[in-house]
Order: sequence, then structure tokens, then C-alpha cells
Amino acid sequence: MFWFLMAAMVAVVAAVALAVLGSGDGSGGPVTGGLPEAEPDRAHDPLPVDRPLTAADVVAVRLPLAARGYRMAETDDVLDRLAAELAERDARIAALEEELGRVPGPPPLPGSPPLPGPAV
Repeated sequence: MFWFLMAAMVAVVAAVALAVLGSGDGSGGPVTGGLPEAEPDRAHDPLPVDRPLTAADVVAVRLPLAARGYRMAETDDVLDRLAAELAERDARIAALEEELGRVPGPPPLPGSPPLPGPAV
């Protein structure tokens, strides 16, 4: 019985060694090629680079999860608040620019070049 178990153990070790070291194609040569290149784990950045961010841009952002992850509810709350504050800021800036466009400028001083008006 001892010799049978010893022979079985040698056969298993040899089979494992062949499986690990063999090429798998029957040639007995080393494995070539290996694993394919890993895809980057970062998602495409959906934020625009050619213009300032808007509230809609922040709402549309979806952050990828990592192994340790993040607390999605808290992150979504922060992004929602940021989007709301951006929308409020943009509305306030638009209102102030509209109000500024209605205010007449100071009269020009004699001999000074004319001041540029608001862009129409």
C-alpha cells in the first residue's frame, strides 16, 4: 500500500509540474505571449476640457469603484450639493451680468478714450 501511495504521489507531482511548466500546445516549449495587457482601470473622464463646468456636468459624473470603494451615498450627496451650488452661482452671475448691462456707465472725462461697452 505504501508503494502504491508513493507512486500516486510521484505521478501527481509530475502531472502538476508538466501542467505548470508545459506549453499546453504539446510542443513542450515555454508558453509565449502570456496574458493580454490589462485595460486601464480609470474610466474616460466625462468632464469637458474646452469650457467651464456646469451643474449638469457634475450631475452626469459617475466615479468608478476601486477595490476599497467609496461610500456611494455620501459621494452622491456631495456631488448633488456641488451641482446645486454651481447652478445657483451660475444663475447669480447671469443675473448680475444682466443687471450690469442695464446700468449706464460713468460719463467719459474730457479728452479720455471712450470706454468699451458691454458685448452685444
